[in-house]
Amino acid sequence: MAVTRSGHMAGSVSGGCIEGAVIEAALEAIASGSPQLLEYGVTDEDARALGLACGGRISVFVEKLA
Repeated sequence: MAVTRSGHMAGSVSGGCIEGAVIEAALEAIASGSPQLLEYGVTDEDARALGLACGGRISVFVEKLA
């Protein structure tokens, strides 16, 4: 996923549920130059309560490229 300084994005990192948080972190990385490792997850039990087939975890590394 790529995010520009103005907040435009190309690509994605999930089915859409964490995109907003990743965009926010990307804008912070652009401003500060500091990379971040983001962690998201949901248990199988919570996932079923939300109507999902299963839970899981995702790690997203955010860094400024240029």
